[in-house]
Amino acid sequence: MTANEVGGLEAAAALDAEAMDTIDLHEREAAMSLPAMEHPGSISFEDFLATLDEDTHAEWVDGQVVPMSPVSERHDAVSGFIYAVLRGFLRRRKIGGRVFHGEFQMKLGPGMSSRVPDVAYVAPEHISRIQGTFLNGPADLAVEVVSPESRARDRIEKLREYERAGVRDYWLLDPVLRTAEAYRLSAGAYEPVEPGSPARLTCEAIPGFWIEVAWLWLAEPDEWMAYEAWGLI
Repeated sequence: MTANEVGGLEAAAALDAEAMDTIDLHEREAAMSLPAMEHPGSISFEDFLATLDEDTHAEWVDGQVVPMSPVSERHDAVSGFIYAVLRGFLRRRKIGGRVFHGEFQMKLGPGMSSRVPDVAYVAPEHISRIQGTFLNGPADLAVEVVSPESRARDRIEKLREYERAGVRDYWLLDPVLRTAEAYRLSAGAYEPVEPGSPARLTCEAIPGFWIEVAWLWLAEPDEWMAYEAWGLI
């Protein structure tokens, strides 16, 4: 692990306690306007899906509706770039599979939560998991772009859930701290993936695919730069 990565993790740890307080505040405020919160107790996953609409942004955790805070412009730029280059690579290489950019529920498994990764990739052999309005099972790649209020949730709760469910690759990106962490499932447990030099993110389910971490922190990430680096244009 590089000095920058260690520094990033130490900074993140210092912010986690504050982040947890922020999570609670945002969730209490957002819950007041969610149709799903008409159910004071627990709610089934089926009923949760029935309450969702274009204006409801939430996850289903332990039978409860957990509101999601609006994303920042930077958050949207990073996740949008990853979504664009993933789709472009898959189409040009004719690999197949599906890519989702937020708002698509991922029901991790029986008795498990339904989360909404910022970006998710489902490999061709797992397309049957897509059930119209949700993914019934783990994605092959899940990407979370960290917000100040989501640091603890993404780094602790979701990492454990994705590991248990069998999400093969998990990327954890922090635009504020400019850190990129990658985890890959090995014998049922996540192992950190060394980024190399230059630092790159890879996905086991997509042969030949990589993203330079430095691209993510550009003021305006451009997918055409990636296509050129891959020799696709």
